[in-house]
Amino acid sequence: MFNAASTTPGKLLQMLAALLLFAAIMGVILFIAGRLGRGKRGDKWVGYLYLAPAVLLLLVGLVYPGLRTIYESFFDAAGKGFIGFDNYKTIFSDKDELTVLRNTVFWVVLTPFVATAIGLLYAILVDRSPFESIAKALIFLPMSISFVAASVIWKFMYEYRPDQGNVKQIGLINQVIVWLGGKPVQLLIESPLNTFLLIIVMIWIQAGFAMTILSAAIKAIPDDIIEAARLDGVNPWTMFKNITLPSVRPTVVVVLTTIGIGTLKVFDIVRTMTGGQFKTNVVANEFYSQTFRADNQGLGAALAVLLFILVVPIVAYNIRQVRQSSEA
Repeated sequence: MFNAASTTPGKLLQMLAALLLFAAIMGVILFIAGRLGRGKRGDKWVGYLYLAPAVLLLLVGLVYPGLRTIYESFFDAAGKGFIGFDNYKTIFSDKDELTVLRNTVFWVVLTPFVATAIGLLYAILVDRSPFESIAKALIFLPMSISFVAASVIWKFMYEYRPDQGNVKQIGLINQVIVWLGGKPVQLLIESPLNTFLLIIVMIWIQAGFAMTILSAAIKAIPDDIIEAARLDGVNPWTMFKNITLPSVRPTVVVVLTTIGIGTLKVFDIVRTMTGGQFKTNVVANEFYSQTFRADNQGLGAALAVLLFILVVPIVAYNIRQVRQSSEA
């Protein structure tokens, strides 16, 4: 049967209806707020009124879907038969799922620390140098493109062509290998090497983010402290260890946790470069594959819940650090 909502005009009408409904709700809120009396009690109710749409959107767009996902994780692939914790048992016992968890650990352990270390080192090296602006722009450029575009670029970097006659390599890495007298290698099918090669792409993107935030933190260090250290004859390593790093520690923690959260949710790079094949899959991509390709709603929901559980402690720790730094 023809469904009008699936056509372009139907979708436009739905969008227009949603906008009109939103405008009507806001109009009612503003009307009621204008009618409320002034004073402490009236101002309190006005505040509640303005918070109501945001709370409603959170409930509809975040809380309900989250609870629904948890509920569906206890059902089978079709979402009809209750199977308890079987989906979670599969995640921690199935060979392929264990590979997914192993790869996710590699991503989360390596990416935040390496990207932050590179960003911090780069920020220190170019700080107050004559070419600081250009140097920062170069490392920040990857942040201006999408993960998919970065993945396409690096896929060409890793590209492989068989070593046959006059066939020339178009992948930079394999061309360098050939120049050095070696034979080209199918880099993206060699496990676990391929996982680390994908991680490099994420580090390449996130190092610019880390550099930008940490550079701002370094510039916020009072000049008198730095000048006093230099007058005392402090060498660069002691300056970094005793002055720079302690001063920017809260910022380092925020950068680490922010990149860590983004790494846990990494999807685009894996999907674009390998599609999760050759033992490169991670939790976010496996969640997508199980839900929309294998049509296993139960396992897909369990993976989504696992991803949520992994992200929550990092978010909580990040919030705690921000509060502590603001109170200091």
